[in-house]
Amino acid sequence: MSRRGIFTKLYRQLPGFRELAQVLELVRRIEAEVTALRMTEVIRLLDFELGRHPRYQDPLRLPRHWAQVNSQNGEDGIIREIFRRIGTTNRVFAEVGVGDGTENNTLFLHAQGWTGFWIDGSDDFRRQLGKLNKVRDLKCLFSFVRKENIQGLFEQLGVPEAFDLLSLDIDQNTFHGWEGLSRFRPRVVVVEYNASIPPDLDWKVAYDGDRVWDGTVNFGASLKAFELLGRQLKYSLVGCDFTGANAFFVREDLVGDLFAGPFTSENHYEPARYALRNRRGHATAALDR
Repeated sequence: MSRRGIFTKLYRQLPGFRELAQVLELVRRIEAEVTALRMTEVIRLLDFELGRHPRYQDPLRLPRHWAQVNSQNGEDGIIREIFRRIGTTNRVFAEVGVGDGTENNTLFLHAQGWTGFWIDGSDDFRRQLGKLNKVRDLKCLFSFVRKENIQGLFEQLGVPEAFDLLSLDIDQNTFHGWEGLSRFRPRVVVVEYNASIPPDLDWKVAYDGDRVWDGTVNFGASLKAFELLGRQLKYSLVGCDFTGANAFFVREDLVGDLFAGPFTSENHYEPARYALRNRRGHATAALDR
């Protein structure tokens, strides 16, 4: 028997070792069962109960169209539904805040043949840059994003002024980042909002370009603040995802009667339901194209 095997055998003969191992195995099984029960409840709610609720029976409301391929909160399905209604033009996306590139709002679009631009300043993104820079029809830029530099970063990447989708999630300063992009006119904009703030309150975090999210409720902006900024930039708030993470805006000239009005935060607000975040299928990955 090897030296390691001898030590392992002796260790297992220590008083209480077997009992401790049994307790740890029991805890592991309980955790697995709790996870399975939680997933079952999420499936029941989203697949069977959501469409029965009077609020979501309106076919123009977006949460009922959620679907998850590479997104975190069902944004893939909602984005697909928005473009089913308004159509596409150049099928170009730009996303700011993409993480390591495996779970975000635009990777699924890339798999469908879209051309895109990614910007992120995280270490996860930096570690993947070598691989991402080899991906066809995808240009990437590693940079910390501020209100003052975001427009210049888009110009540096070669993002066209008019394109189909902008997704913006830079945690602390998402609101201010959209403010800094006034020259660009995407047809659809997806932003992360702070669902802890009541929907009738215009609030945004004090701007500091070097500030990062500290994990507390003090981040971003309320849905009302985004609604008002959208109006200023000629966009209408057309919905939010069910978990209360993302708000969806469509350029005013494209809205017509295709979405559920009125286009206010009071009408489209979804509270924070972050506990519903689950990857329903296998681990996320870039699809072949």
